[in-house]
Amino acid sequence: MSEAAALVALVATLGAAVARARLAPDWVVAAVAALLLVATGVLSVDDARDAASDLGPTLGFLAALLLLADGCRRAGLFDALGAAMAAGARGRPRRLLALVFLVAAGTTAVLSLDATVVLLTPVVFATAARLRTSPRPHVYACSHLANSASLLLPVSNLTNLLAFQSSGVSFARFAALMALPWLAAIAVEWVVLSRAFRGDLEPAVDGASAPRTDAPPLPRFALAVVGATLAGFALSSLVGLAPAWVAAAGALALVLHERPPPAALVRAAEPPFLVFVLGLALIVRAAGDHGLESFVDAFVPHGTGLLALLAVAAVSAVVTNLVNNLPATLIVLPVAAAGGPGPVLAMLVGVNVGPNLTYVGSLATLLWRRVVHAHDESTDLGEFLRLGALTVPPALVAGTVLLWLALEVV
Repeated sequence: MSEAAALVALVATLGAAVARARLAPDWVVAAVAALLLVATGVLSVDDARDAASDLGPTLGFLAALLLLADGCRRAGLFDALGAAMAAGARGRPRRLLALVFLVAAGTTAVLSLDATVVLLTPVVFATAARLRTSPRPHVYACSHLANSASLLLPVSNLTNLLAFQSSGVSFARFAALMALPWLAAIAVEWVVLSRAFRGDLEPAVDGASAPRTDAPPLPRFALAVVGATLAGFALSSLVGLAPAWVAAAGALALVLHERPPPAALVRAAEPPFLVFVLGLALIVRAAGDHGLESFVDAFVPHGTGLLALLAVAAVSAVVTNLVNNLPATLIVLPVAAAGGPGPVLAMLVGVNVGPNLTYVGSLATLLWRRVVHAHDESTDLGEFLRLGALTVPPALVAGTVLLWLALEVV
């Protein structure tokens, strides 16, 4: 009965995240389900306290990153990037796609995939409209790179933050090990998307030139804060400082510079999402304690060889597209962590690249659909699945092979 209750709570919470119904917000469902599991004894109070305590620093880190990204938005960074892309494209859609790849990959790596979906995608829509070109290839690039380009740094994705401490590696070593898989995933995305949308990337044949755009200067203070924060992340492991404090310092610097109203700060930290993550973690902990972890352990291979890492990445990708990448990380991570940093990082290849296969693979993809629909554009399920089938398998294999090579060499 306890196992059934935990699984029902997990399914209900994931269903609420996918449906996003107004009467049953996902964070409310997650919080109520977690409280019910504790109240009925399915999850003990001590276990709930331990799970919340373990996740607390990660949630603080995430809130600081959200504030940092919002501070960059307020400083005009994304508007300046959009104008720079419009000017650099020179009216050529393929050049614009290359610039979108560059900006989206960098935004995802440094400010997290949520910044790419929520802050950059609307700018890409506006930039495509300014150049009178189809937004489809550029908007799909934002969706795919929000997931696959989040391999590089521990701060690029919540899944990375959750796995970072379990990996047992420093911030700099994490980046060094994941650099080649990150580049491989981006290269696969470029080859597939540029070919799939080659018709949309042809220049206009009517001879009309794109309107001239004067790019505003990039906000130097915001860029300096982001650069200093990244440097602080790299140095934090050497001095024994938790990266969350570095992220908080960067966010505080932008808050003091921009001075937004307190209510805007609270909204930027996204308390409902933090509650959802905490509730989901407690639910997955209950499900794991009552058999789910043992079930996953039977399917996740053990070992650090190439075939074992490929299998870990593949299993993680499958679980991701069944239950979403966040719960997939919480489910697979305890099993993968027993094998050391190799399986943990291979799991991240699966849960970060794998979500591009289906709509439900990642919370970021679900949010991306809402952004697209808000711009009166539609998403085609068949097209999404086709692009996922063409990008995910080669990116998964190439990323894992290069990860194995990096583990052998670095």
